[in-house]
Amino acid sequence: MTNVHQPLILAVDDEASNLQLLRQILQDHYRLRFAKDGTRALELAREERPNLILLDVMMPGMSGYEVCAALKADPATASIPVIFVTALNDTDDELEGFEAGAVDYITKPVSPAIVRARVRTHLSLVRMEALRASRLEIVQRLGLAAEYKDNETGLHVIRMSHFARILGLAAGMTEAEADDLLHAAPMHDVGKIGIPDRILQKPGPLDPEEWKIMQSHASIGAEIIGRHDGGMLALARNIALSHHEKWDGSGYPAGLAGEAIPLEGRICAVADVFDALTSVRPYKKAWTEEEAIDFLIQQKGRHFDPNLVDLFIGQMPAIRAIRQRWAEQVPAALPEAA
Repeated sequence: MTNVHQPLILAVDDEASNLQLLRQILQDHYRLRFAKDGTRALELAREERPNLILLDVMMPGMSGYEVCAALKADPATASIPVIFVTALNDTDDELEGFEAGAVDYITKPVSPAIVRARVRTHLSLVRMEALRASRLEIVQRLGLAAEYKDNETGLHVIRMSHFARILGLAAGMTEAEADDLLHAAPMHDVGKIGIPDRILQKPGPLDPEEWKIMQSHASIGAEIIGRHDGGMLALARNIALSHHEKWDGSGYPAGLAGEAIPLEGRICAVADVFDALTSVRPYKKAWTEEEAIDFLIQQKGRHFDPNLVDLFIGQMPAIRAIRQRWAEQVPAALPEAA
């Protein structure tokens, strides 16, 4: 009996006997669809959205390479992994297959054990990528949830996150590390979810007791994210907990100083403050870029890591591009009364 929760595999081969063999190998664990030419394969791929495609190379009409290239050129099917199943076994043939966008290469005559193992491996990778994408979406949504409680906007977290990535790269992070920083930074103020509206949205200055409550958002954010052994969520927790620490030790919640503050926290402090200064808020006008840079310079060695301030200023063309791309939409002025 077919299980609708089983992964769907599309097998493509102009030889019926080859399709029958793949059916025998895979039918106990997967749902299967079959095509005997490239045109039908593309139709089924768009209609059925299979989890994996097993694709012959030498077919009349469209070759497997052409089919694979067409799949990768279509946004609707580009993410579907393709494994070539072919009698071609020359290194140049494999290279052409990988250049077309395939993830693997199985040579004929096929071994049932190898086919099952390769299919299982690549479907596992698909599931892992789906889980990673879902987790990233949840992290980003939580970050936006905090903005609904505050006077800031979703565009603020987008801009400051990209500022943080740019600064992370300038500070020596790898591309992968900087990407994790980009995705973790939106969680920096998630703890504001736990701050009462009467404090968070108070139009005037906070009194000492209210300020103490406001400062607790850093610790609340760390508790919401939780403890993790590594990866993006561990990075997000560090950022939530440390982005209000100051280089001279006068920040909160732990009063850390200098390089005792995690690098990601020091980076996000610069990115967060710069965007806040140059953005309009209900309680203030936007500072000019020059005014904000002067403030960063004044706070070198006090609020901010001096080296990171210099690196940030050195990346100003890229920072400007981010500000332009995700600029706030300023409402049109109302016409004056006659």
